[in-house]
Amino acid sequence: RLLGFELRDLTRWHRFVRLLHRPQDPAALGAFRAAFGLLMVLDVPQERGLGHLDQRYLDGLEVCRFPLLPFLQPLPLDWMYLLYTIMFLGALGIMLGCCYRLSCIAFLCPYWYLLLLDKTSWNNHSYLYGLLGFQLALLGADRYGSVDGLFRPQKRNAHVPLWNYALLRAQVFIVYFIAGLKKLDADWVGGFSMGTLARHWLFAPFRLVLSEELTSRLVVHGGGLVLDLSAGFLLFFDATRTLALVFVTYFHCMNSQLFSIGMFSYTMLATNGLFCRPEWPRRLLARCPPSLQGWLPSTKPPQPSPDCHYGGRGAQGAIRPRQHLAAAFTILYVLEQLFLPYSHFITQGYNNWTNGLYGYSWDMMVHSRFHQHVKITYRDGLTGEVGYLKPGAFTQSRRWRDHADMLKQYSACLSQLLPRYNVTQPQIYFDVWVSINERFQQRLVDPRVDLVRAPWSPWTPTPWLLPLLVDLSPWRQRLQELEAQLDGHTDAVFIADFPG
Repeated sequence: RLLGFELRDLTRWHRFVRLLHRPQDPAALGAFRAAFGLLMVLDVPQERGLGHLDQRYLDGLEVCRFPLLPFLQPLPLDWMYLLYTIMFLGALGIMLGCCYRLSCIAFLCPYWYLLLLDKTSWNNHSYLYGLLGFQLALLGADRYGSVDGLFRPQKRNAHVPLWNYALLRAQVFIVYFIAGLKKLDADWVGGFSMGTLARHWLFAPFRLVLSEELTSRLVVHGGGLVLDLSAGFLLFFDATRTLALVFVTYFHCMNSQLFSIGMFSYTMLATNGLFCRPEWPRRLLARCPPSLQGWLPSTKPPQPSPDCHYGGRGAQGAIRPRQHLAAAFTILYVLEQLFLPYSHFITQGYNNWTNGLYGYSWDMMVHSRFHQHVKITYRDGLTGEVGYLKPGAFTQSRRWRDHADMLKQYSACLSQLLPRYNVTQPQIYFDVWVSINERFQQRLVDPRVDLVRAPWSPWTPTPWLLPLLVDLSPWRQRLQELEAQLDGHTDAVFIADFPG
């Protein structure tokens, strides 16, 4: 029973279903629900952008947008405010466990709409919030410490089936473990992904005993790799959980200071409680003064729930169709989450120098970019007149510079906007120079191709995308040595280009 169950529980389908519906204390699940809801309440005005909504969606604004699906368009500004209000109230309802299912829907629908509306805002943690919200909508997370429990005694402090915890734990495990697998990339192992991070003040204690280069390789890159690969396993087992909680907590507290990643670090800290014994909030509240316990969630043992299986025989021990469905969904969901980060061979049009759109592959911080030069050239299709646009004209983000699909969308948008400025049948050319993980500066796309008329498909490789010059990667060490020989007032740029 090292894993918390016997191997024979996996040898028959009905045994597996009963295992996933083993009764569990709802306290830890309720605590995570409240923490997640609170963090999403804080996230809506910050990273979701409620605080500057008028700047993004002002009616009549000439701006190019980058939706995943072409038919998605923003609503009028007043309706966008209403949408954000619904999402905010949904997050608040999740936190309080009030009208729980309705609150989950009220949060999720606007959230996913806004996420799909703008690919430039995609990142791994925003995707994770959407996944966790979707899972919570299916779970019994309102059975402890919820407003709904005050008015529905049959739900108050009732058991939840094991699959409720298994689904969330599997999701968190996947985030850690696949992030570790993605860090097995040669650039990360070689210490080129986050080359300057070791200069941050948080790593000053390590630099007392290690050089900056060793701090980068051993602590930043080596430590990040080992932690991601091992965290999920260490959190799962009782014997190693305390050690894992110390290192994971330290890791996420550091990340909250190193990067502008909103509520992500605190969300991952909140998931730590899912791996502990599920009754831990109940034990914690039992230590509060008796005068306060009347206002706090119950410290009594949970009551039986019809959603769980208690091992009876006959009709009482029969497995209901809903329980079969829940077990099948758990397996399919986990398999889908394991497959999606490696599904880029299907959506080849979104592959660039890195695979896929950044945001659902758990390749956090593996690639760093530095843009030396971006030029946008337009040509009048009738007169042949040539002109130039400021990079980022008619946009609110710079993410388009690194993705062929967004460059195609940007050029299509410019071809519709420029005729208003007396440019007929415009042709659009991009010249993007970028270095990835300290390589040579090189062109991303062919500057001779008119992207308005260039082909692009989500299912086939992009023909006008130039390949990354990986053959020159061994030069990086030499480039660093050359830069080190310069005085502090001189900047050097190393470039490589294709013939012709």
